[in-house]
Amino acid sequence: MNIIKLEELLKQFFNEDIGDGDLSSELIFSPEQQGSFSFYAKEDGIFCGTLIIKHGFLLLDRSVDITLYKKDGEKVKAGDVLAVIQGPLQKLLIGERVILNLIQRMSAIATTTNLAVRETAGTNAKICDTRKTMPGLRMLDKYAVRIGGAYNHRNGLFDAIMLKDNHIAFAGSITNAVQAAREKIGHTIKIEVEIETKAQLDEAIAAGADIIMFDNRSPKEIREWLPAVPPHIATEASGGITLQNLNSYAITGIQWISLGALTHSVKAFDISAIVKPKGASFIVHH
Repeated sequence: MNIIKLEELLKQFFNEDIGDGDLSSELIFSPEQQGSFSFYAKEDGIFCGTLIIKHGFLLLDRSVDITLYKKDGEKVKAGDVLAVIQGPLQKLLIGERVILNLIQRMSAIATTTNLAVRETAGTNAKICDTRKTMPGLRMLDKYAVRIGGAYNHRNGLFDAIMLKDNHIAFAGSITNAVQAAREKIGHTIKIEVEIETKAQLDEAIAAGADIIMFDNRSPKEIREWLPAVPPHIATEASGGITLQNLNSYAITGIQWISLGALTHSVKAFDISAIVKPKGASFIVHH
């Protein structure tokens, strides 16, 4: 992950929340008062967010002491302590919500991704994400997908060509679209074509697509059409695929399965912050 970009994002997020100052914390506690709290999991899953915790709190105050008990990608159970943070009370309280929001989302994505990867066990299919990420959070969303054990599709419009139905309609045909793109790109850029019919599949093959996406096709259709695709062309399935029907697509022989659900509709992983009472110590569950 690009740490420079991460810290710039965190600054934006903190500025949005803090504004001109935290009235609650700054009016109640002095800058010198110290405290600590722990982040702990309230459900089972895959943890993701160590970089957020570390860089987030240290941006607010370099004196904050952070002890991480879980690594990114590690399985956690309800009740496990993820991290203990100690330092100026004002800064702990200022950073708590923003950091929690981010690690809850990232852990949810990693957990959902891990479930998807497990559904493809025993097949040749690999899981990848899509561009259906939260604006502003794409780097973090895609990092969480990798932590969950899957792969990233293109990062944006800039690093691969993907010709969807509207591109093809405006260009007049798959052939026209592929040819126009091929004439202007270098050798490191691949062209992916989205198809919905057998005729479009044949045209995409003849036009020289590097990757063919079977869009909203049933497992039966994919299984029947795959033999027509030469080995040098990568294949991908997308659209209407859920954790419930994922395995039926994986066993077709498709190489890649892209899931927007990994990032666009996850429910936040339940993580809470608990304050350490004076004289008490945290019980850390491993």
